Amino acid sequence: MSENYDVRENFGCDSFNAETMRERLPKGTYKALMDTIESGTELDSSVAAVVAHAMKDWAIEKGATHYTHWFQPMTGITAEKHDSFINPQKGGTVIMEFSGKELIKGEPDASSFPSGGLRATFEARGYTAWDPTSYAFVKDNTLYIPTAFCSYSGEALDKKTPLLRSMDAVSNQALRILRLFGNTTTKRVVATVGAEQEYFLVDEALYSKRKDLIFTGRTLFGAAPPKGQELEDHYFGTIKQRVSDYMKDLDRTLWNLGVPSKTKHNEVAPAQHECAPVFENANLAADHNQLTMELMQKVAKKHGLACLLHEKPFAGVNGSGKHDNWALSTNDGQNLLNPGDSPIENAQFLTFLAAIIKAVDEHADLLRLSVASAGNDHRLGANEAPPAIISVFLGEELTDVIEALVSGSHTKDLHKQFDIGVSTLPTFPKDTTDRNRTSPFAFTGNKFEFRSVGSTLNIAGPNIVLNTIVADALCEFADELEKAPDFKSALNALLIKTFTEHKRIIFNGNGYDASWIEEAKKRGLPNLVSTVDAVPHFEDEANVKLFTKHKVFSEIEIHSRTETLLENYEKVLNIEAQTTVDMAKRQILPAVLKFEKDICDAVASKKAAGFKAGAETELAQKVVSLADSLNAHIKELEELIAKAHAITDVMENAKFFHDTVFASMQSLRAVADELETVVGADYWPIPTYSDLLFSVN
Repeated sequence: MSENYDVRENFGCDSFNAETMRERLPKGTYKALMDTIESGTELDSSVAAVVAHAMKDWAIEKGATHYTHWFQPMTGITAEKHDSFINPQKGGTVIMEFSGKELIKGEPDASSFPSGGLRATFEARGYTAWDPTSYAFVKDNTLYIPTAFCSYSGEALDKKTPLLRSMDAVSNQALRILRLFGNTTTKRVVATVGAEQEYFLVDEALYSKRKDLIFTGRTLFGAAPPKGQELEDHYFGTIKQRVSDYMKDLDRTLWNLGVPSKTKHNEVAPAQHECAPVFENANLAADHNQLTMELMQKVAKKHGLACLLHEKPFAGVNGSGKHDNWALSTNDGQNLLNPGDSPIENAQFLTFLAAIIKAVDEHADLLRLSVASAGNDHRLGANEAPPAIISVFLGEELTDVIEALVSGSHTKDLHKQFDIGVSTLPTFPKDTTDRNRTSPFAFTGNKFEFRSVGSTLNIAGPNIVLNTIVADALCEFADELEKAPDFKSALNALLIKTFTEHKRIIFNGNGYDASWIEEAKKRGLPNLVSTVDAVPHFEDEANVKLFTKHKVFSEIEIHSRTETLLENYEKVLNIEAQTTVDMAKRQILPAVLKFEKDICDAVASKKAAGFKAGAETELAQKVVSLADSLNAHIKELEELIAKAHAITDVMENAKFFHDTVFASMQSLRAVADELETVVGADYWPIPTYSDLLFSVN
């Protein structure tokens, strides 16, 4: 890209955004489309043909020859099937056509995507349906049309459909609350999200020599390097030139597509970085984050790099999260989570705050399972991520507000100017809260930061849960307040009751401290440590009732997603276990045996020359012992994998992989990692942590 890149001129140039639509669509069509995007009104299908024609002409001008319905199956990634615009004519010519029907509906094969039993192999038909609330875009000479994906029988097979349902649910219930406060003008409440994306960059040539990174996204072997993150010198440090060039290229690529990439910096671990966007409505944010992850990896290749998005690509250093910054805003620009200058006097803010605290307390299990994955199991509870116990951080001022409200006392004067004590530096308003990086769900001024989300996760899942549980709490509030003879007194009583019953979920302390586990247990908070602990709660009676009440999931859709999550977990661990065996058996063990032979030959040669072997003998004995142990662990893991394949029940299989297979993998790794510290560097067959973490300059 040109060094004279103009952000204002190029931002969204490859996106069929509101500005482009305003220029290219008739006024009536444009207005109807904007009403759908901004207010959630149903789009008249008659306008589709007009939109399709304009969209096709615009895309062709951008070099597009094909279009694709871009969707997000339950795998969490994106899927696409490309069709060209061509329509053959007599005489061997073609014209370029794209109809309203082709825009609205596609028919990809639905049998080969995970469905959790919703579709049998022979039941192949599925539909993609145009989502007009997410802008189409052109990439790689193809028009990408964001779509929902459902089965022939109408069940959602994707992430987008339930996300859109949940956004409707929280909007409907929030509007009921706003009406009680006298707001008659707001037409829609929108869940907004900004997803901070952490990632690692390593040299692509080194990456290509690691089967574990290629097949699983994380290193299954690797001894700790002499230097890690202990000096704390990488976080916010000077960005290396090669990485800076990559970040610049990534930003421009994202900006062209209308993705509002805002922040970039080095993260805590060596080779770790972060990019973060400006917040958008949750649906668009989810689409843009999926696009961001794809382009991060694609752009990296142009710079001879590999972008690692796994939650824990390297043991012993920080893993990668995706902090989900969630809030509620009205269509006319009001942030409902803004406490204002005096939170104690802001009854509307306190009502929404109370609903959120109630929602998190009552549905902590759902929030935990919304971030459950094999990759995130490595990260949650470690020093860079919150524990598996869900709690809410409010900070001193808001906690004091709640305590004062419950007790009827006065609040402390905490909202002050911040004075750093240097005369030449300005004072500025102190934020309502501090930051607590150990908290899973922290209030950060005018939004909540859900820090438990893993770096590879599709953010639709956590936001489906957030929207739905908050919608349910708001619904309960509205049901009670709408029939109250005196709104103000009823609201005051409701707030006191809610904060009193649910303040156990508020924890402003150190979530890393071991004492918190015991304290959380005393409070009755769930501690769902692993994916296999968390996922089955999806089908708890209360959770089924919740999702069906708000029409976010049907009971059969809940069951299908439970099955899909567990199947994915055991498949990921199976791939990791198979890769562990393959690398240990075909790469590491042969290298160790070659080193062992050379050392033993050195011992024999020294003795034959009449010298006493010292260091050689000690080293040979250690290598022989470790090599035998490695071989025994390989055999054990192979046997356990075979046992796992014989288990047909998906839950039992997932448990077996978690409890038994993974433990065997760790034992094998421990031996291999010790061998790495003993075997000569020239013999070791794969790039080391030192190579990978410090290779990019």
